[in-house]
Amino acid sequence: MAKIKTVRAHTVAEIAKTLGLTSAQGAEMAFRVNLNSQIIKIVKKKKITHAQLAKLAGSSRTRMTALLNRNISDVSTDLMLRVLSVLGYKPSLKIIKVA
Repeated sequence: MAKIKTVRAHTVAEIAKTLGLTSAQGAEMAFRVNLNSQIIKIVKKKKITHAQLAKLAGSSRTRMTALLNRNISDVSTDLMLRVLSVLGYKPSLKIIKVA
């Protein structure tokens, strides 16, 4: 019987490396995770329900539930940006040169 090796990853970069993703894929994952986290904070602060958010964003409650439960594999970055917009926020982009 083969041994299973447990790997602990504490950051998105570590997860990407563990999964064998390219640096570009890791950067995309980090961006989407950070965007998702900000949306969740704002929704909690505003005390908006999944159904209310879905109506505001012109999307389904199921999609909003996925988004707010950090299940973003089937949620586009465009939709996340739209959600931010309907919540009254505009993201700011910061580009940093990597070594």
